[in-house]
Formats: sequence, structure tokens, C-alpha cells
Amino acid sequence: MTTNDRYLARGPRVGIRPFTAADREEFTTLARQSAQLHRPWLFPPDTDAAYDTYLLKLQEPLREGFLICELASGRIAGYLTINNIVHGAFRCGAIGYGAFAHAAGRGLMSEGLRLVLHHAFTELGLHRLEVNIQPANELSIALVKRAGFRLEGFSPDFLFIDGAWRDHERWAITSEMVADGTA
Repeated sequence: MTTNDRYLARGPRVGIRPFTAADREEFTTLARQSAQLHRPWLFPPDTDAAYDTYLLKLQEPLREGFLICELASGRIAGYLTINNIVHGAFRCGAIGYGAFAHAAGRGLMSEGLRLVLHHAFTELGLHRLEVNIQPANELSIALVKRAGFRLEGFSPDFLFIDGAWRDHERWAITSEMVADGTA
């Protein structure tokens, strides 16, 4: 990576980079355009105020946020956040993510997720990443399966989403799973 390269890592079609205030208009527009794809699973910020609040939260020391962008155009294809980062003996974080409608089904999120996994396990020094997914969210489950995550359990009434406590499956991946080729 050169000093003027805005990407933390690049793949064949996408690069990952941090969120910025300058991304507000593109991100919120894409979030509004993708609402039908996201519901009822997630609710990314779709107003200027919501984006600014989200960006501020990503500045907290126990969070990291990444935009997944198409290299050819620079357009945002999706995003991934690592939340609740714990260092020390645990070295773990919980991820959340979403693709935007124009990028869905094109493999861009799979490529971006692999880049973030590598970044998290090397640059951030994490050992384990977890994701909690509602059982009916087949697209999200397929994404983590392709990346090599393993199903570790079921958590009833785990997260409050869209006005109700929702059941979730718990998926995880470790640095060894990526390093030894099992992922």
C-alpha cells in the first residue's frame, strides 16, 4: 500500500477502507435504495444525522468500521464493522455487515469479508471473530459459510431488532481456521 492509497487492503475487485464523513451522502442514499434488501435483518443509517452518529460510534476504541468499495469505480458495495473488540487473552470481536442492492449477488461482499478477516487477524491482532445471524437470513448465512465460519450455537431472544427480541445463530472463525486453509 502506498502512502496515498486510501485502501487498507485490495482484492481483485474490491478494496476496504475506513468510513469517512465524506461518505455520508453516498452511504445514506445506498442505504435508502437497499431498504427492501435489508429488512427485516438490519437497519443501516439512512439519514445524515444517523450516519453522523454511526460514524462517531466507529471512532470508539472497541470498534472498527470498513467500507467495501469496488476498485473500478470506487463505489461503496457494502460495509462491515467489528464491534465489542476485546484484547488481552480473548482477542475477539463481533462483526456486522451489509451489502447494498446494486452489489448483492456479485461476490463483492465475499471478497471484502476475506480482506477484513485478514486485516483483523494480522493488523488488529485479533484471534476470533463472531457473527450472530437470524436463522431465516439465508443470504447472510451463505456468506459466512463461504468464508469458512463454523456454526457454534443458537441464542434465543438474543438481539432486539425491528421491535422484537430475535433468535440468532452464532457463527465464528479463528485466525487458525484462515491460516490453515480450513476457511
